[in-house]
Amino acid sequence: MSALTDPIADLLTRIRNATSVQKKEFFAPYSKMKSDILAILKREGYIQDYELDHTETHPRLKIIARYVAKSSSGRQEQSSAIVGLRRISRPGLRRYVGSEEIPRVLGGLGISILSTSRGILAGHEARKQNIGGELLAYVW
Repeated sequence: MSALTDPIADLLTRIRNATSVQKKEFFAPYSKMKSDILAILKREGYIQDYELDHTETHPRLKIIARYVAKSSSGRQEQSSAIVGLRRISRPGLRRYVGSEEIPRVLGGLGISILSTSRGILAGHEARKQNIGGELLAYVW
């Protein structure tokens, strides 16, 4: 078993992979930071729900993806509410921003996720509270 050097990138990759094959629910290893990131994604409408699952030997997060209906040339299709995810600050290159430097993702159509002194926050929440932090990821 290999050591996981970047658990946030692992979570984002699991979300990206599951939504690309339109899985309704999938699992990720539990951590408080991952749970806080998923809380933001749920609050912002990118995932339907998540919950802590204790059925295995190690706790894990059960994530329920959110899909939106779209019509393409007369037929109904479903696409993921998450179009893209991008890890910004990583173990080899940390990226910190002040409250005035928090970027708008796709002109406000996406969100940035930050780790601040007040916990994990969405970019607009951190801007409103006038605090900066480590820029973890972009979601759109």
